[in-house]
Amino acid sequence: MTGTIVNTIAILCGSSIGAVLRRGISEKYQHALFDAMGFSAFALGVNAVAQNLPNSKYPVLFILAMAIGSLLGAVWDWDGKFQRLSARLGHSELGRGLCTAILLFCIGTLSILGPIESAVNGNNTYLFTNATLDFVTSMVLASTYGIGIALSAAVLFCWQGSLYLLGLWLGSFMPGELLTEVSIVGGLLIVVSGVSMLRIKDCRTLNMLPSLFVSAALYFVAKAVM
Repeated sequence: MTGTIVNTIAILCGSSIGAVLRRGISEKYQHALFDAMGFSAFALGVNAVAQNLPNSKYPVLFILAMAIGSLLGAVWDWDGKFQRLSARLGHSELGRGLCTAILLFCIGTLSILGPIESAVNGNNTYLFTNATLDFVTSMVLASTYGIGIALSAAVLFCWQGSLYLLGLWLGSFMPGELLTEVSIVGGLLIVVSGVSMLRIKDCRTLNMLPSLFVSAALYFVAKAVM
């Protein structure tokens, strides 16, 4: 749980600093911060793919997973549903900010893969990276919406804590090959997140998240057939 605790503290610290800077961080500095975080996420994603792809027993599985998962996400319109939920709950400025914060902090590849990777392999790299991203993001959001953004830290702790416990439960019989395939897709989604943060293209990363679960399903299918 070390990574999750660090991630939670990072949001609390970022929110506190942002609240002190209540006048708001200028758009120029926001862009500079998000550019730095976007390139960092991009590099982490490329590294995850480069590390795991040579170990894949099914090198084309990630292509199918991304294609099928993205189609499912588009059909279910996860991105649109979250945007509409955010708009529905955002009756006040703080409500809108909290919805945005929870979406950014919890519904992302690093925040999903991180606790599982930590539980299974004891590797907190994803969570520490996510903590850095969330620190900057919470600081920017709190400078606009106030200290109430810190409430999102409690939601993140419960979310990542649940995934960590799930990872501990599955860890004893989770094949290493499966984690490799999921990590490849996860790495690609981290790259996509970086591209979106850099404002190169709005990739609707939420609609691609089903690819993580599709990669696991395809792994078991491939294992049964081959």
